[in-house]
Amino acid sequence: MVIMALDHVRDLIHIDSLTQSPTDLATTTPVLFFTRFITHLCAPTFVFLAGTSAYISLQSKKNIADTRKHLLKRGLWLILLEFTVVNFGLFFDPGFHTLIFEVIASTGVGFIILGLLLQLPAKQIGIIGLVIIFCHNLVPTIPLAENSLFKTVLTPLFGRSGYSFAGRVLFIGYPPIPWLGIMLTGFATGQLFEREKEKRKKIFIQIGVIALLLFALIRFINVYGDAVPWSSQKSATLTLLSFMNVSKYPPSLVFCLVTLGIMFLLLAFSEQFGDRFKKIAAVYGKVPLFYFIVHFYLIHLITLVVLLMQGFSWSQLEFGSNTFGRPKGVESGLHLWAIYLIWAGLVIILYKPCRWFGQYKATHSYWWLRYL
Repeated sequence: MVIMALDHVRDLIHIDSLTQSPTDLATTTPVLFFTRFITHLCAPTFVFLAGTSAYISLQSKKNIADTRKHLLKRGLWLILLEFTVVNFGLFFDPGFHTLIFEVIASTGVGFIILGLLLQLPAKQIGIIGLVIIFCHNLVPTIPLAENSLFKTVLTPLFGRSGYSFAGRVLFIGYPPIPWLGIMLTGFATGQLFEREKEKRKKIFIQIGVIALLLFALIRFINVYGDAVPWSSQKSATLTLLSFMNVSKYPPSLVFCLVTLGIMFLLLAFSEQFGDRFKKIAAVYGKVPLFYFIVHFYLIHLITLVVLLMQGFSWSQLEFGSNTFGRPKGVESGLHLWAIYLIWAGLVIILYKPCRWFGQYKATHSYWWLRYL
């Protein structure tokens, strides 16, 4: 949750974020590239552990019907939140001219489908998840007629796509099926969290190492596993960046292997972190949805303050497009060193609100708290 904020501050405020991709090897720098790369860990870890949390909740309740009902409700709630509160926080556009289906809505769809699959054993759910992770990159290779119904249905489920309607644009940024594979795998892995600590640590290390070795092998072969193959560049550094430049939209096989491999190693060694560090980190982790929503609004308010301080007038700000209020065709925003400072300040500012809300949830039993 903390690292995620870095990516969103960069998205909204970095001076080059509207015109250049941090993974474009023609224009990026190693620091900018890896600023983006480390934040790749966030979404797959978030979705994976959402599945794990669903497993733990089911084992606690021992009631499939009740767990399914909660997952269905929470899934629908997340989709509604995405297209209202989250989209408004992202664009500050009351006309909602741009609608984005991103990680919150994709997680919501995942909860709904997981809820419908709860009758299956966890092992079978995990196998379905792994099949999706390892095989979804085959879907774009299926020869389908351009305007066929099958292609129309498959495209938004498996890949990025955009649709125009009534003067608005709907963009599918997180196609739900590949992310569903990560969630289902996380659900099945919930069984490992029930193991004794040292045995669990050993298993997590083994899984993490195997995933990273598979990433290196499949990526090196360069035939399957990502829509964008790597290539030799004019320097060893750029060649390394090309090798590590894996696709998140949708999450390719090698993207899943490298990010989840690192996640498993972090899980294996997380209990060795200092108690103070774990206590602070847990404050944010206990209220992820609250943190997610509040941090977006705060980042966007900071963006507007930066623009006004840079001399732009309110009339120059564009809220009906996907520029987050920043004027098109005019340089605005801050350099990367300032992005890191704002990110650190943002995380510090959100500590007390998150701690307060976490304590509020722990001491109150209102039904609506289960959905925040």
